[in-house]
Amino acid sequence: MTALFEMKGLTKNYWQTEKQTERAYLFSDLTATIESSERIALLGKSGQGKSTLLRMLALLDNADSGGMRFNGVEAKEMDTRVWRTKITYVAQQAVMLPGTIEENLKTVSNLHNETFNEKHARKLMKDVGLESIDWAKKATDLSGGEKQRVALVRSLLLAPSILLLDEVTASLDLQSKAYVENLLIKWSEVEKTAFIWVTHDLEQAKKVSERIWFMENGTLAVDCKAESFFEHQHSFSDSVTL
Repeated sequence: MTALFEMKGLTKNYWQTEKQTERAYLFSDLTATIESSERIALLGKSGQGKSTLLRMLALLDNADSGGMRFNGVEAKEMDTRVWRTKITYVAQQAVMLPGTIEENLKTVSNLHNETFNEKHARKLMKDVGLESIDWAKKATDLSGGEKQRVALVRSLLLAPSILLLDEVTASLDLQSKAYVENLLIKWSEVEKTAFIWVTHDLEQAKKVSERIWFMENGTLAVDCKAESFFEHQHSFSDSVTL
């Protein structure tokens, strides 16, 4: 059976290799598969290339070697725009487009010439704790946490197969963080969407994930079930403390 997603031998070199005394690459030979609805927490200290990897998976950054397949189709054989609707990246620093909240939310349907499902969008806004916000408000006037949640809803409206989540709750208060965590867990279960979630919060990783990818020293040092990882995390590395 074909995996939902495969990456094989992904490598990202440093831009200026002469300044690197230990190795010439940020990470090398990353190989793994992802199945439908899998929830993966991507862990590791800062500087390991976690965000770069997510951007690479979304075709927002180029690999220096290696390849990727979605449903058995090579990335180079698929239209980039189609790939990004199936494998959608949500950045840590949300970018709002010019205009209102409503116009931002309608971006997806406008791009794909589809009817905007307002009922669905309002349900998602409620799920992230933004039920009462005025959609006529300028998106650029939102707080950082509000922008982050609007950007997440905007991405969910694409109905992607894989979500790439780059510390998407880092700017949120505890209540808003819980809203997002619960929504994404439920979304994965109901819609069968897989996600890779970069986080430095081990409690969050324990709550949201079924599987752990742990990056260290330029490799995918650990790829295992979350239960096993947290049961034996002391044996993996001191840097698991993040």
